[in-house]
Amino acid sequence: MGVPLDQAASVAERMLAHSLPRRWRHVQSVAAKAAQVAPLMEADAEMLVAAAWLHDVGYAPGVVETGFHALDGARWLQREGFIPRLAGLVAYHSCASYEAEERGLSQALAEEFADEQSAISDALWFVDMTTGPDGQNLSAEERLAEIKERYGPDDIVTRFWEKAEPKLIAAVRRTQARIAAQPT
Repeated sequence: MGVPLDQAASVAERMLAHSLPRRWRHVQSVAAKAAQVAPLMEADAEMLVAAAWLHDVGYAPGVVETGFHALDGARWLQREGFIPRLAGLVAYHSCASYEAEERGLSQALAEEFADEQSAISDALWFVDMTTGPDGQNLSAEERLAEIKERYGPDDIVTRFWEKAEPKLIAAVRRTQARIAAQPT
């Protein structure tokens, strides 16, 4: 597929809309928010929006392998011929390295994908983690509370977010500062 950034929305829709409608609502809102933030990314604007559309493709039936959606989605994107940078952004979105550690998949994640740690990855984390499961706008703190409540105190997802929260909040704050610094 090469660089199918213009096809990201249709791929996400095909993979998520019918099988996971709630996840699809979330993805649509994340992508819409990414389109608003994208001008901050200049040359990387399209990459941010494509990553937003595809960040949760790892939840799709037929894509799930390990149960770790960031890794499963990135692997699928790689098999489908998407560019490595896009797969890497998906692989590491929203503190995925912490979840990888909890699942015993840190080595696989690190060996297979590059962790970009940039303004674009910060922005992807921001648009994902300030959008609720039904597409509603939330603060990052509200989103984390919603996730912890939905999964419960003993779930692996809750455990990794308790460790990852400071790193996530820092990425969100950096993106908010970039937004605030833009002329109106």
